[in-house]
Amino acid sequence: MLMNSFIEKIINLALEEDLGTGDITTNSVVPLNTIIKGRFIAKDSGVICGLSVVKKVFELVDKGVEITVYIKDGDRVNSGDVIAEIEGLARGVLSGERVALNFMQHLSGIASETARLVSLIGGSSMKIVDTRKTTPGLRVLEKYAVKTGGGYNHRMNLSDGILIKDNHIKAAGGIKPAIDAARQNAPQTLKIEVETETLSQVQEALDAGADIIMLDNMDNQTMREAVNMVNGKALTEASGNMDQRNLLDVAQTGVDLVSMGALTHSVKAMDISLKFY
Repeated sequence: MLMNSFIEKIINLALEEDLGTGDITTNSVVPLNTIIKGRFIAKDSGVICGLSVVKKVFELVDKGVEITVYIKDGDRVNSGDVIAEIEGLARGVLSGERVALNFMQHLSGIASETARLVSLIGGSSMKIVDTRKTTPGLRVLEKYAVKTGGGYNHRMNLSDGILIKDNHIKAAGGIKPAIDAARQNAPQTLKIEVETETLSQVQEALDAGADIIMLDNMDNQTMREAVNMVNGKALTEASGNMDQRNLLDVAQTGVDLVSMGALTHSVKAMDISLKFY
């Protein structure tokens, strides 16, 4: 992961939130110059993500803490595998432990679930993409975790692409007026995506020149008909509670993309511990 000032700001906020005015337990019971060694150990099987964030956490807490990693983001581990080792002043390690683990557990959970879903669709050409249903403030990290697990990113933010949804259509007076306005007012380099719920809306979006047509909450048969209607003239994207569907069946409808908010908004964190030795 390319560490930048925005990610560093996220980490600093997390540390500020957790440390408050100081780690009173550690500072009360651990002698000032105590040196420790420890291991980050996987307690689940899955895909690791967030190692550079872990390093930055301890760099910000205590630059003297040293971390040796044995794997890289995107590598698969099994329960009991040692992910990394840490050495340094006990006070610094203990003060950064929870924040470091929170980030790595959360991001590894997203990467692991993404990898699991990608494996379910086998050799299909359908791409699994995320959404903007992310934890406020953590989007850049969560979307990185999706890519680490083999998925793809949808829009990073509202300035990153045009996605005309149902409320936009209502406010604009229809699909065609919305697309026409986007063509006239938005940068010409941006693709225009339109959310549709019926085959008649699919046809309207196609006729109006949409680049991507989202098939929202359609059953598989309807999606298959929509893909046949589009016939390669636009990309098609399946959306709407896709975590509750058989993704291989969805892939077999011929859609190009399937977007899944569940990749980021409801995954289970991967169980990882830090043990001193």
